[in-house]
Amino acid sequence: MVSWRPGPVLRPLLGPVHGYRQAGGEPGIHRGVASPWLTMILTWDEPLVLARGTGLRGYPDLVGGLHLDPETIVHDGRQEGVQVSLSPLGASALLGLPAGELAFANVEGAAVLPGLAVLRERLGEAADWPARFTLIEEFLLGRLDRRGAGEVRPEVAFGWRRLLQTRGAVGVADLAAETGWSERYLRRRFTEQVGMPPSALRRIVRFDAARTTLRARTVRGAPLGLAELAFAAGYTDQAHLSREFRAFTGLPPLRYAAAEFGETSLFGEAEPGEVEYGEDRSVQDPSGLPGRQ
Repeated sequence: MVSWRPGPVLRPLLGPVHGYRQAGGEPGIHRGVASPWLTMILTWDEPLVLARGTGLRGYPDLVGGLHLDPETIVHDGRQEGVQVSLSPLGASALLGLPAGELAFANVEGAAVLPGLAVLRERLGEAADWPARFTLIEEFLLGRLDRRGAGEVRPEVAFGWRRLLQTRGAVGVADLAAETGWSERYLRRRFTEQVGMPPSALRRIVRFDAARTTLRARTVRGAPLGLAELAFAAGYTDQAHLSREFRAFTGLPPLRYAAAEFGETSLFGEAEPGEVEYGEDRSVQDPSGLPGRQ
């Protein structure tokens, strides 16, 4: 996997951006779980295949809004593409529509980003990852030029930044007080412009931060107890952490991590009758988001 940091113009609008390539692996599935970012995936070899009900659907490119339930991605051991994380605050600027219109939905990317088919073709012909990232940056800058900065209320932008900055620790009542809005009005505006109410996004941000920590510790080979993780992430206790992992991934933490990473020995013993663990999707420092002082 290769990571890319966009230039200063796009940086406030994007989260993590990764190029990925897998060849010669075993067929399997991957769980695409909730995060605070909209997702754009571009492929130029095999399409992205999602399990939908009892069938499968392939996407050469995909834009997905914020969601709560895990998506099941099916692959044959070969995958190559780029995943771009879009800030909900940047959806209007880059897609020309509010993030709320894409909530809980996956659409073919070309439906909201004309010209994407040509970009995918050029990505497949590019010599290396730096060349591909340059093509993506040029394409998105062109969209930004045509669409303008987008319309997101400053109070919504502030609320979204606060949730990321506090890793979901700020309460909805406090958030409403800080914006000067009522909780009801804040909820309505968030749902329209971000895609879900702040209470749901708060859960996602906290979960995302927890699995980011687990992923980082896994990569470093550093043991971490689930009770310690629960405390660090702001959950009431380990049981609360486990419930949220089940809600967002369909699995308890250790089983989710074993399925995604194949390693559970770093985390000590689970509680009796439970097997648990985690994954990653970095919660980026939102310091570049519009309107931050």
